[in-house]
Amino acid sequence: MKKTKQVNNGGSRLKIIPLGGLEQIGMNITAFEYEDSIVVVDCGLSFPDDDMLGIDMVIPDITYLKDNIEKVKGFVITHGHEDHIGALPYVLKQMNIPVYATRLTMGIIENKLKEHNLLKSTKRKVIKFGQSINLGQFRIEFIKTNHSIVDAAALAIYSPAGTVVHTGDFKVDYTPVFGDAIDLQRFAEIGRKGVLALLCESTNAERPGFTPSERTLSRTFDTIFHEHPNKRIIIATFASNVDRVQQIINSAYKYNRKVVVEGRSMVNIIDTAMNLGCLNIPENTLINIEQLRNYPDERTVIITTGSQGESMAALSRMAASVHRKISITPNDVIIFSSNPIPGNEKAVTKVINELLRKGAEVIFQDAHVSGHACQEEIKLIYTLVHPRYSVPIHGEFKHRQAQQRIAVDLGIPKENIFMLNSGDVLELDSEKAQVTGRVQVGAILVDGLGVGDVGNVVLRDRQHLAEDGIMIVALALDSASGQLVGGPDLVSRGFVYVKESDELMDEAQELMQDVLDRCIGKGCTDWGRIKSAVKDSLGDYIWKKTKRRPMILPIIMDV
Repeated sequence: MKKTKQVNNGGSRLKIIPLGGLEQIGMNITAFEYEDSIVVVDCGLSFPDDDMLGIDMVIPDITYLKDNIEKVKGFVITHGHEDHIGALPYVLKQMNIPVYATRLTMGIIENKLKEHNLLKSTKRKVIKFGQSINLGQFRIEFIKTNHSIVDAAALAIYSPAGTVVHTGDFKVDYTPVFGDAIDLQRFAEIGRKGVLALLCESTNAERPGFTPSERTLSRTFDTIFHEHPNKRIIIATFASNVDRVQQIINSAYKYNRKVVVEGRSMVNIIDTAMNLGCLNIPENTLINIEQLRNYPDERTVIITTGSQGESMAALSRMAASVHRKISITPNDVIIFSSNPIPGNEKAVTKVINELLRKGAEVIFQDAHVSGHACQEEIKLIYTLVHPRYSVPIHGEFKHRQAQQRIAVDLGIPKENIFMLNSGDVLELDSEKAQVTGRVQVGAILVDGLGVGDVGNVVLRDRQHLAEDGIMIVALALDSASGQLVGGPDLVSRGFVYVKESDELMDEAQELMQDVLDRCIGKGCTDWGRIKSAVKDSLGDYIWKKTKRRPMILPIIMDV
């Protein structure tokens, strides 16, 4: 490894504070702080775990940024994927900070801001590759990279303490479908001047070799079109993969087929990409879904969302026969042009099985290439940048540990590689680097219009209700005498089917009557104690009879 040249700035040190994204793939957000300036790179969401019942999405806790709002100079965004921009509208409602991004990335962000009525109030600036912006003590340069979405950027973050390179999500693609190849020359130039730290993504760090070029898929699609001349072709892919959509459209045009785009997110992104000139669609190739019936199956292609088995996505609705406009038939060939994100495998398999039952042919192998760098590409970036310190980012611990091994193999001392957790404060300069503390981080749950109003207690209750159901005990007490004037009535939901459990419910009601008679007979007027007695005795009885613990909810009415 070539030795880096660093300038000692006379005391102050750069702080790197990941606020999310280091224990998972998703919710990427990192703060860079120097004296009175904070720059935030990315602001992503993650999707809920299986045990987060009813939760729509998860966004990062930005308490640290709100506590230091006077220092925050801007959000700098690497690319337009949900795990890098999805939380922006929710965060910008809490702190009105300028947003800096490349052309398509900003177009996608503006769609989101429009939905949340934030477009007029949010300051935005589109940055070109090679351009720099000054934000407080920082200068940020956008460097061209390749990824599975157009206009992805790496960042060179210049501070008085030294230069940090943040790769964003990237791959090295020498033959991209749209635009130029990754600017390796600029990485090398920055590396020669001396780089303090490299924050490199880790998604594919366990995979040897190189990630194939996106362009290799054009031959794959041509082959599929050629082999299925008399069938309708339906292709599911990520809405944001504009290059993939371009190649599908190229093949459709070549084989004289009309293209329908289905799925709200897909339609929005394709409209944005077309308006910005990132997508080239030949005239009269794209048709409205209403026009589909005017063409025979062999003349049409449908590009749709739902490659991850999402229940409300267009392909899932087609598979479940609840899509209003498209019905799956044995004359359909359906291509999954994506790999399941870890955790989505069951959902994807379920959709595939439903499609196969309807007689369709399903192709789910060899129709996808990753947008993330494999080991040889990661080595290339390290070799060009030759950083003093390494901070593996973007991935679960096993992915980041794989990158740590790569860095060690390339000659970076293990003590100079920092396996951070979200919330760690890494302080560094040319002399040394160390984790000096922690800041508050966490997951804020979004459920419908509620942001943060569902916490661990509510989730625990939902889990309890999902597993064992609920028993409600309703009774009425005379406020003057304390005597029972109504009930106890028992209502069960999600616990047992009442009509087939008469004996159990009758015995439970008798038990409740005895418990209440004892409490009232002793002159107990404390509603809290009455409720506790009801819960304890009914809970014990039900556990003995059924080995279940439903939630027990006593309701006392004052008459």
